[in-house]
Amino acid sequence: MIAITDIVLGFALMLGLMFVGLHVGAVLFLLAVLGATIYINPAVLASLGNQIWVATDNYVLLAIPMFILLGELLVRSGCTDRIYQSLSNLLGGLPGGLLHTNIGASGLFSAVSGSSVATAATISRVALPEMNRRNYDARLATGTIAAGATLGVLIPPSIIMIVYGAMTNTSVGRLYAAGVVPGLLLLVLFMVCVVVCCLIWPKMGQSTRTWVKPSMAVRLRGILDLFPMLMLFVVVMGSIYLGWATPTEAAAVGVLGALIIVIGYRALSLRLINECLLATIRMTAMIMYIMVTAACLNYILGITGVPQTLASFVSESGTTPLQIIVALLVFYLILGCFLETMAMVIGTTPIVFPIIMSAGIDPVWFGVFLVILCEISLITPPTGMNLYVVQGVRGEGSIVDVMLGTLPFIIGMLVLVGLIVIFPELVLWLPRLSFG
Repeated sequence: MIAITDIVLGFALMLGLMFVGLHVGAVLFLLAVLGATIYINPAVLASLGNQIWVATDNYVLLAIPMFILLGELLVRSGCTDRIYQSLSNLLGGLPGGLLHTNIGASGLFSAVSGSSVATAATISRVALPEMNRRNYDARLATGTIAAGATLGVLIPPSIIMIVYGAMTNTSVGRLYAAGVVPGLLLLVLFMVCVVVCCLIWPKMGQSTRTWVKPSMAVRLRGILDLFPMLMLFVVVMGSIYLGWATPTEAAAVGVLGALIIVIGYRALSLRLINECLLATIRMTAMIMYIMVTAACLNYILGITGVPQTLASFVSESGTTPLQIIVALLVFYLILGCFLETMAMVIGTTPIVFPIIMSAGIDPVWFGVFLVILCEISLITPPTGMNLYVVQGVRGEGSIVDVMLGTLPFIIGMLVLVGLIVIFPELVLWLPRLSFG
């Protein structure tokens, strides 16, 4: 088997190449070629074509373009404006006012789009003009949007969960079920963070215009505007949890539901369909490119005995599962400052997953743990994608304001990590209830 020092050097090389800006897919394929040349035989590279076919010949991967298309339809049709206005009528009276609306709208939109970047861009366009008009504190206002958008990684449907499930042969349905309770809990923690900040620093949530409580009729109309999105989530996720459909079939049903909503809002056009399809193709191609190169590297790692070496190293060192989790927590927090989420998941899972399995850690629980850490990476400088998306839509001031505004929510995420470590049933209860 390959030596542990060689594995460490190879992993360091991978991170180094990513840090200098080389595309993650190119890095993974380059490592596969180097591994085959140095440790096996260059002739083995001829069999990589079969591995690429095996990696892509997976029915569950069809859910990726479906969920991307679902989110694009809702983003580009203007459905978010109705959601935001409805939630502002319902949540505007809480301490922090429209800051809770930012989080609530992000959570609801995340529940049907599965994309944090799309959520950040969409909610920013709707919320920031209103935040500026009412003179909300720029730091906390932008922080609620950037942090709230991370819920798209955890609350199903999550594209990263599909990728993790495909790479580790873990049930995507179980992963989706596992993400529901932590996702809702994180949404509540975010709202608690807003309340605490506004109680300590009242001016952060105070606006120059006093919030006027809407009439009951206005609130009811707002609930009716939320109803299509809620029903879409119930249909898509309910069909998976009840065993009526696979994630791929549920995603197809979700696209049909999104089309019905868009038609109902009279927003359907050939231009809209064209833009949505092109965006879906670009995003799907990027994800599949990374997954294909990761499959090549995984194949080489398997031949060289990397999983067995890592498992033996962990078992011989006497490390406890809790120590492994703490070490991985620190590792991913540091890594998240330099890599984006997809690179983190695909680049590290082949190395980390054997350690997890040898330690007896549930792969579904670890999937949720990994996704929460990916959420943190979306709002940690210098590479947090949501920070730049929100600042790009904002178009004024400094990105430092956005970074400072996310700090309370990073604390909230770390609290959630602590809760699922102490109470793993928060993650595992619903999958066991739904799937046995």
